[in-house]
Amino acid sequence: MSSFWSLWVIVLTAITFILITWILFANRTKQQNENESTTGHVYDGIEEYDNPLPAWWFAMFLITLIFGAVYLVVYPGMGNFPGLLGWTQEGQYERQIAQADDRYRDMRDRYMAMPIEEVAADPKARKMGKRMFSNNCAQCHGGDAKGTYGFPNLADDDWLFGGSPDAIKASITRGRQPVMPAWGDILGDEGVTDTVAYVMSLSGRNVDQGNAEAGEQHFKTYCVACHGMGGTGVQAMGAPNLANGVWLYGGSKEQIGHSVRVGRNGVMPAHEELISEDKIHLLTAYVYGLSQ
Repeated sequence: MSSFWSLWVIVLTAITFILITWILFANRTKQQNENESTTGHVYDGIEEYDNPLPAWWFAMFLITLIFGAVYLVVYPGMGNFPGLLGWTQEGQYERQIAQADDRYRDMRDRYMAMPIEEVAADPKARKMGKRMFSNNCAQCHGGDAKGTYGFPNLADDDWLFGGSPDAIKASITRGRQPVMPAWGDILGDEGVTDTVAYVMSLSGRNVDQGNAEAGEQHFKTYCVACHGMGGTGVQAMGAPNLANGVWLYGGSKEQIGHSVRVGRNGVMPAHEELISEDKIHLLTAYVYGLSQ
C-alpha cells in the first residue's frame, strides 16, 4: 500500500472512531426526564421520548469502543502500521501448516517409504488421496475423475503419458503440455477429409474406402512421427492412441476434423509448487488406484 493510501486509511479510520465516540457521549448528556418529554418526532401516532440510553446499553457501546481501539493498536488495521504484535495472515497460515506437518510427520514418512502400489491399496491413504483430488484436480477431471471434453478420464486404462506410478507422479509434479499441430494449411480441405476418414477407420468405423486410402498416405507422411504406425500413439510424446475409440476432444467426424485442421493445445499444470512432496505421493497413489 502506498504512503498516500496508508495515510488515507489512518485518517478516515481515526475520524470515524472519534465521531462514533462523540455521538455516544453526546447522547449520554441527558438525564431521565420525570415529565417524559418527547423529541417532537411523531409518526403514525407514535411519539419519540427524549430519554438517555440504558446504562447497560451504554456500557456495551463503551466496551466495543475500547476493544476497537486496542485492536487497532495490536493488530494491523491502520494503513501500513503492522500492529504491536506483528501479526499477519501469512504468518498464521505458515504456523498452522508447520503444526500440521509436525502432527502428521510420522504418518507422512511412513507413506513416503512405501511404493505407490502399496499406498494405493491402503484404505486410509486412498481416503486422504481422494480429498486431495477433490481440492486440486476435480475442477478439471471431475469429482469421479472421469474427465470431460478436453480433460482426460483418469479412471480408465487409456493414458496419454503413461499410467505407471512414475509417469503419473511426473505428470502431477511437473505438469504436461501436449500439442497437436494444425495441418489444415498443409493438407487442404480435401486432405483433411481423407485423413479424418483414415483415422476413423483405425477404430473400425465405417468410412469411404477411397477417402481412407488417400488419407493413409497423408497419415504416413505427417502423423506417424507422433502417433506411430497404426495410430496406436506414443506415450513418451503424449500422442494419443487413435485406434481404441477413446477421444479426448470427441470422436465425431467434425470434431476429429477440427483437431486435424486447427490443432489442439492441452495444459496440465505443474503442482510441485502448490502441494508438498508427500501429498503428491498420496495423490499419485489415488490416481493410480483409479484404473487398477
